[in-house]
Amino acid sequence: MTKLVASARHHCYTPAEFGRMRKHTPGESSDLITSSVGGITIGRVDVSEPASISAGIAARYATAVFELARDGKGLKALEADVTALSDALSESTDLRGLISSPVYSRDEQAGAIGAIAKKMKLSATVASTLGLMAAKRRLFVLPQLLTTLQAMIAEEKGEVSADVTAAQALTKAQADKLAASLKKTFGKTVKLNLAVDDNLIGGLVVKVGSKMIDTSVRSKLAALQNTMKEVG
Repeated sequence: MTKLVASARHHCYTPAEFGRMRKHTPGESSDLITSSVGGITIGRVDVSEPASISAGIAARYATAVFELARDGKGLKALEADVTALSDALSESTDLRGLISSPVYSRDEQAGAIGAIAKKMKLSATVASTLGLMAAKRRLFVLPQLLTTLQAMIAEEKGEVSADVTAAQALTKAQADKLAASLKKTFGKTVKLNLAVDDNLIGGLVVKVGSKMIDTSVRSKLAALQNTMKEVG
């Protein structure tokens, strides 16, 4: 992954050049653009807005990709692609830098993400979508896109998706027990998206849709601190 990302960098920027880098490519409109995937219009997006619109952009791409995969009976392949890309983002700082850093030009991003898609053997739909996102300078929403697709795939399968962050990696037995407990609560099969954050100290945080369950030590310490303040 590191070599693939590094190969896209044909120009070595100096610190001074880096400081002068703009957050958008010259020639790119700072107003409204229209994108499409496989002939499906994603919509017009105001690229001058702050990062708070990332979820909206990701939702448009996710809807287009999901509909294409479903209509082409390719949901299984899409699910595999989403899992592979999520794992790659989690493991590779270089990939995270590629999709978010303004230092990479539009062509560099497109070349690198195309090579990565080929190396990972991603489906044609996902590969072309990544290429379009690079061309439109939209790769920064890839994490949100993957999260949205995970939820859409889960819903299609009659599942719910749960984001689980633990202080340390869960064992298979622990994950299975948690999934079974959540299934009883929500009445559906629950697919766990696992992450680790040692800042939690202990315990875990589970988010299913708009509901959140926080049993972390960090949360309990914060609650205790607030209680002590009230007493004092």
